[in-house]
Amino acid sequence: MEAAAVIRSEQDLVTLRRTLKEIVDGPAFRGSHRSGQFLEFVVETWIAGDFAQLKERLIGVQLFKRKPSYDTGEDAIVRVTASDVRKRLLQHYGWFGTDGEFRIELPSGSYVPRIHRKSPVDAIADSPLEPQPSQEILLADAVIPAPEPRVVFPAPVEVASVVVAPETLSVVVAPAKKRSLWLTAVLLIMAAVLGWWIHSLTHAPTPSAFSVLPWSALFNASSATHVVTSDPNIDAVQGVTRTDITLSDYANHRYVPDPDKLTPEEVRISKLLLSGESSAAAPDAPMTAKIAEIAQTFSRKLEVQASRNFQLSFLKNNDNFIFLGSPRSNPWFSLFQDKLNFRFVFDRQVGSEFIRNLHARPHEQEIYAPSANGGGTGYSFAIIAFIQNPDQNGQILLLAGTNGEATTAAGDFVTDLPRISHAVQKCGIVPSGPPRHFEMLLRTQTMAGVSRETDVVTCHILP
Repeated sequence: MEAAAVIRSEQDLVTLRRTLKEIVDGPAFRGSHRSGQFLEFVVETWIAGDFAQLKERLIGVQLFKRKPSYDTGEDAIVRVTASDVRKRLLQHYGWFGTDGEFRIELPSGSYVPRIHRKSPVDAIADSPLEPQPSQEILLADAVIPAPEPRVVFPAPVEVASVVVAPETLSVVVAPAKKRSLWLTAVLLIMAAVLGWWIHSLTHAPTPSAFSVLPWSALFNASSATHVVTSDPNIDAVQGVTRTDITLSDYANHRYVPDPDKLTPEEVRISKLLLSGESSAAAPDAPMTAKIAEIAQTFSRKLEVQASRNFQLSFLKNNDNFIFLGSPRSNPWFSLFQDKLNFRFVFDRQVGSEFIRNLHARPHEQEIYAPSANGGGTGYSFAIIAFIQNPDQNGQILLLAGTNGEATTAAGDFVTDLPRISHAVQKCGIVPSGPPRHFEMLLRTQTMAGVSRETDVVTCHILP
């Protein structure tokens, strides 16, 4: 259930966060700071509506600072912590009950929290006039206690609320004055059928990565696959020095080609930027983790390397490579620019990149310029390009945007198997046919530096 269906006002958000703090600061979580952090992380991510981040590998990377390519089979920190959180939540509600306005749960087998808001019927059921509590039945867990014989309830049966989560159907039944055992059984059967029906409607079959380009070509082969992360610091240096660093200078570690033409302050700032950690590429970590998750489905490991440590000789084999970032933040991108129809151009007056469409088709534009720079609100553009490694048998995947948010949007799009599968087929590529190379132009809406909605503008099949 989305946060908007539960949190209806700013006061609701304040109340939920206060409830969360009371749980984390309470005796049930006092013995484990890690479990408290885990619960806060998944709830805040749920509030933000970013359910895609609530996966084992992404949580391991973002919360526990694991490397994007870490082996989740050997390192079970996320699963172990989630299990501990579930036990501590049960302890908390066992001690303090459910008097609060919100109840927080972490369903088994999922990292997406389930947050219930007490309904008016629940409030009546919990009041002193109605001493019997409401009864919650989790049908997906198939744990239904056998009803005691000769049970008499004081009110008619009412279904207070039905909450549909990704894998479970939760039915909260208010106390009843008269309810026979056969009526209880009928109600449970109806609820189970309803849950199955809703699940069948909302859970369409997910395409297998083994049949989705570009992943089927990148990971099906015996060759290794490498991710080359971007270098945000080199982009900042170019902004400070007002120069364009060529690939030749970058490959030879000449990051400030003409220091004599700069002021002492510009040289000092450039050196300060270059002294920063170049291997982390923090903006690329979630994207790399998602790619590593797909690699794991092929039983393959992913090699991750920073662009500043990359060398041209690495490309002289049949391995596959994924480059993150545009030519400004990953100069190695320019090595493949002449193979593309969509070219990145830096506008020095505006201080940002735009995309030029060299062979515009009818109804396509020649220039795609963003309305928002990094951190702004508006729209920006990105490309997903799947090409052959020149003079080699390996494959190249380029994920690049006119700003960091657009690059992230490209990564999110290409790792969303249903979306990229549909987009590739719409481009005219048959999944069952031989692998084809393509370019895809994306437009993404950003708000305060966060990508909100991404769509395909156009797609070109490459010769």
